[in-house]
Amino acid sequence: MENRIKELRARNNLTQEQLAKLVNVRRETILFIEKGKYNPSLKLAYEITKALKSSIEETFLLK
Repeated sequence: MENRIKELRARNNLTQEQLAKLVNVRRETILFIEKGKYNPSLKLAYEITKALKSSIEETFLLK
């Protein structure tokens, strides 16, 4: 699954660390999700999209 988290973080002026704190995970978790090495749970995906003021469809791309 691809995602646009890095792009959306930049739009919201958030670092990986800041996003991680907003969704209560470690910075490495955000890094692994951005690189496609880890697929988040539905709950975490929802929290990420909420923090990025986005939607699941806009943030995560199923291919």
